[in-house]
Amino acid sequence: MSKRLKAWFIALVFAVTPLSGIAEDNDTVTGDKATDMVVDLVVVRPLGLAATVIGTVLTVVALPFTLPGGNVEASARELIVRPAEYTFNRPLGEFHRCGADRHPCGMSDR
Repeated sequence: MSKRLKAWFIALVFAVTPLSGIAEDNDTVTGDKATDMVVDLVVVRPLGLAATVIGTVLTVVALPFTLPGGNVEASARELIVRPAEYTFNRPLGEFHRCGADRHPCGMSDR
């Protein structure tokens, strides 16, 4: 395949990729609410619990570096609080809303 054709193909992939995010349905992930709940309970929540435990360990390990820098709170928020909130304070089967106020989960809630 020529370099020019490869470049056009790569440009096309980058141009089309954002369109898949626009088509996302915020009501369900799998298309069925019951399936979302099962996937959440069996897969996502245990992974969230593991992320919270690992984040706690990493926060403690990072204390010698975060204490002098004064960013213990930010480290704990990112490594412990956010995974715990996603795991324990979110309606079952709803992957897009977190916390008591049901704000959007993910990168946009900073």
